[in-house]
Order: sequence, then C-alpha cells, then structure tokens
Amino acid sequence: MTDVDERAFFDFMETERSASPLTLTNYRDALAAYQTWRGEGFRGWRNAESDDFRDYLFALMKQGFKRSTIRLRFAALRSFYKYLVLRSGLARSPVMEVQLPKPERGLPVVLSVAQIDELLGIPLKVPLAANAPAWLPLRDAAILELFYSCGLRISELLAVDVKDVDFIGETVRVFGKGSKQRIVPIGEPAVNAIQRYRQSAAVTSGALFLSIRHTRITQQAVDQLLKKYLKLSGIPFTISPHKLRHSFATHLLDAGADLRSVQALLGHASLSTTQIYTHVTKERLKKAYDDAHPRA
Repeated sequence: MTDVDERAFFDFMETERSASPLTLTNYRDALAAYQTWRGEGFRGWRNAESDDFRDYLFALMKQGFKRSTIRLRFAALRSFYKYLVLRSGLARSPVMEVQLPKPERGLPVVLSVAQIDELLGIPLKVPLAANAPAWLPLRDAAILELFYSCGLRISELLAVDVKDVDFIGETVRVFGKGSKQRIVPIGEPAVNAIQRYRQSAAVTSGALFLSIRHTRITQQAVDQLLKKYLKLSGIPFTISPHKLRHSFATHLLDAGADLRSVQALLGHASLSTTQIYTHVTKERLKKAYDDAHPRA
C-alpha cells in the first residue's frame, strides 16, 4: 500500500509543480527501488538515516549502475525528503548528507566535414513526394544549413522569426536559455538557403520555418526530417539535431577558433561547458597522428 507521505508528495508534484508524466514515473520507480532494496529492513521514510542511503549508494555502485542512473534515483529521493521537510514537518533530510558521484561527461558525437557536406546536400537531391509543396525541400535544406552554420539549440532554431534574421549583416538574433539574447553570424550558404526557401514559400513575417499547414514547425517535425535524410546518407550512426551543434563547435576549434569565441557563439554561461569540445578536438588530433605518423 502506498505510504501517506508518498501520496501527498506525488499530489504536490503533479498539481503544484506540474511535473511531467515521465518525471512522476521516474520518481515513483526510484522510491520503489529503494524500498525493494531495503526489503524487510525498511522502517518507513521518516525513520531512515543517512547511513541507510550511503549503504544504498554503495550497493548501486557495486552493482555497476551508471552514474546518471544513480543520480536520477537520488534526485527523486532528495526531492521527496525536501518536500517532507518543507511541507510535512520532518526535521531534516537524511539524503542531503550523501555525497554522490560526479556526473559522467562523455565526448559528443561529431560528424566530419565531409559527412556534414553530404547531409546538407541531400534535401535538394530527393524527389519531391506527391502533393508536397515545392518549397518543402528548400525549407529542410535551410533548417540543416542554419543548424550547422550557427550551432543553434533546436529550441532556438524553432523560435527564430523572419525579423530575427539580418540578411544584409548576415546574422541571426537568438533567444537562448533563460531568454538570454545573442547575435550569431550566419554563413553565406545558410543565408542563400534561407532566402531561396522564403521566396518559394512566400514567408514574409512571423515564424521563419513553417509546417505544411503554415504553422511554426515543431521539434518532432525537425527530428523526423533529420532521420529521413540520415537514412539516405552514408553516415553510419544516428544523430540528433544537437549533434549538428556539437559538430559546429568542434569544427570551429579544429580550425583554430579560440574557446571564448566559441562559448559566445554557443551561448554557454560557463566556459567549462564549452571546454568539453577541446577534448573532442584533442581526440581527433590524436587519431590523426596515430593514423598518419610513421612512428606513432
């Protein structure tokens, strides 16, 4: 039977915090996983101590759980105990004193320049589907060009309006995380691709990229068009729109751009976030050295 505190917590998360169904499921699973691990030793949430959760952390690590999974489970436990302290009279949270492993930072997947060129050229080579508007492949080409030319997040690209693009100055105004604004240069191929699309689709104001119904394009639609063109390419792995952003940053650093400039272009608040791309560049240089040097 569900604990009274649990029921109150999930009611709070759903009604006051507007938590997504996925978050609610993950949090329920996390609380249930801890209870299952404790078994008959579970004495109720209010009787748990910090050492109980340290033992749980050690058990998860010993079983080989990924750090991301461990951190997700403890995020749920911390939120639950934070609720009990703030709303239900618990004196202190036994989870807050547990030191978690640092998050893993895997290297981003990056396309080569040749792979980028191949991908960006595909939309205009594919036969137009029956009943599809003539401007559709031009739109898709412009989307991919702008992604790679500016290193945008998908949320930023979806939000671009016609008025945000300065075709004379070749820049685009972008609203990033926290509605922070930045101005990003656009390469000539992307400018030309956008102009061709706008002219064909008669897009003069409002959202830059439209659906077939002439509403602002959605993230799902962008994901689908990328998957479509990936299948038609020779690229041997799956990528998301964000991988075009990774490729943008890495190719700039490969060509000698300084880290601060790349940070500004990406809209990163912290330089440490941008620095992961220096590791990618080092790995690429090391591979090039190993492949080409006669005494590597």
